[in-house]
Amino acid sequence: MKNLRSTLATVWRISAPYFNSEDKWAGRMLLAAVIAIELAIVGINVLITQWNARFYNALQDRNWDSFVSEIIYFSVLATVFIVLAVYQLYLNQWLQIRWRRWMTAQYLGDWLHQANHYRMQLQGDAADNPDQRMTDDVKLFVDRTLNIGVGLLSSIVTIASFVTILWGLSNAAPLHLFGQEYVIPGYLVWGALIYSVLGTVLTHLIGWPLVGIDFKQQQYEADFRFNLVRVRENSEQIALLQGEQAERERLLVRFGRVVENWLAIMNRTKKITAFTASYNQASVIFPYVLVAPAYFAEKIQLGGMMQTASAFSNVQGALSFFVTIYRQLAEWQAVVNRLDGFEAGIAAATDLAKRSDRIHVTATQGDGAISLKNLVLRLPNGTPLVNAGKFSFRKGERTLMTGPSGSGKSTLFRAIAGIWPFGGGSVAVPAGATLMMLPQRPYFPVGTLQGAVEYPAKEGAFTAMQIADTLQAVGLPNLASRPDEHGHWNRTLSLGEQQRLGIARALLHAPQYLFLDEATASLDEPSEKALYRLLEEKLPATTIVSIGHRSTLDAFHQRNVALTRDGDRFVLQASENAKVS
Repeated sequence: MKNLRSTLATVWRISAPYFNSEDKWAGRMLLAAVIAIELAIVGINVLITQWNARFYNALQDRNWDSFVSEIIYFSVLATVFIVLAVYQLYLNQWLQIRWRRWMTAQYLGDWLHQANHYRMQLQGDAADNPDQRMTDDVKLFVDRTLNIGVGLLSSIVTIASFVTILWGLSNAAPLHLFGQEYVIPGYLVWGALIYSVLGTVLTHLIGWPLVGIDFKQQQYEADFRFNLVRVRENSEQIALLQGEQAERERLLVRFGRVVENWLAIMNRTKKITAFTASYNQASVIFPYVLVAPAYFAEKIQLGGMMQTASAFSNVQGALSFFVTIYRQLAEWQAVVNRLDGFEAGIAAATDLAKRSDRIHVTATQGDGAISLKNLVLRLPNGTPLVNAGKFSFRKGERTLMTGPSGSGKSTLFRAIAGIWPFGGGSVAVPAGATLMMLPQRPYFPVGTLQGAVEYPAKEGAFTAMQIADTLQAVGLPNLASRPDEHGHWNRTLSLGEQQRLGIARALLHAPQYLFLDEATASLDEPSEKALYRLLEEKLPATTIVSIGHRSTLDAFHQRNVALTRDGDRFVLQASENAKVS
């Protein structure tokens, strides 16, 4: 019961925001329509149960006129039932897609808000495979929540509607055992209740492990799919290293977990299916066994027995709701747990950015410099990395940063960008300043070349002439005439071409502060020299900070900053560069 209350509380927390959102009226009206139709269907089932008594009595009495009228009456009920069932499905699916669209938009917004997605990875990405959680899990959550919720409501209303009928039939057809009549008020109701409770308890005892197994199955499936995508994204390197056999073995290990867990699901499903199938088959004859002695004792007619069986079946089916949907219920609870974990991961990443002992990035009015004050960078496990003390990147100056691998150069860039929370101190950035970070391997969205080079601006932010001229300038004349071509540019372009395209992006956006993290390292020295000359020419007012290891870069920077080890961390040591051109 504690787990049930916890699950229901989680479901409410995940579901309620949609029905209080900007789409709340449409969602509420669709939900109300689905529920109203379900109640109408229960009403039709009540009428059909009453029809059973009249129809089978007409058969027993060989009453032709009554038989014909009952056939017509049933045809009308069946037509109404079909129309209601069709529109219930249609409105249910309409509600599902609206609800799913809203939840997906909210999760995407929260996940991508102020680098939450990045901080979630820094924390170990406890909410693994966010792609699956925002696709499969959201879809299953909406579908299962509606189906289980509406089904549960239908069961409650069915019980309330048919218990009265079944209670009256219990009085009309008292229990007969071994030729004796026993007057037990509502014995058919108690029989349905006992039968259903036993079935529910036994089903839970057999099937409860499915919740954990289903959770693992979704996790293993997502992990296997994620690693397939990684192989596809890194196919060139794998081919160059002839790593196909190693990748095949690694992928088969992950798929082996999928298979092993699936076999566990098969075994558990076999057990629960064997029980539920037996339970459902027994429920077909159970009401006849109870009421048949009264029929053969001529206490009721055939129509009364058939009505009793129908009413009993409805009550028993409603009471056995959890038996019939247990498999879905286990899957639903696993989905709820995964979405709850995803929300918890987002919340933890958000809290990480609000901690008092984080690196504070503030906007300031001053001389236009980016100033570091008492800045201490740490690794996620708390290990000290960089102590910047008091340092400034002066406006309009070009600075070259050097240091051994792992000394924290890129991490310092991340702290200035405001996405590295581990540490202390502050980074003061001029108010309204535009910053751009160019890594060694730039990111380009799949789409048109124009959209790739304009990113993160919307496609069309720059004219075709601007883009063509810029691509010519950075040494990509073969791409200058192809702005509308679609492609996966991180895969189709060499790393050197990607770095040229990254410089083109910087030239188009013309940021006030440009941080180059080995952004030209894959180019030959003459090409690198040409691009730095181009940056000087096109962006004369831009403050440029570069990370690089080539001594030839000295000629393009006015100041050198070296990260040198001081005990258990690295510190910044600045010097003016006499080699600047």
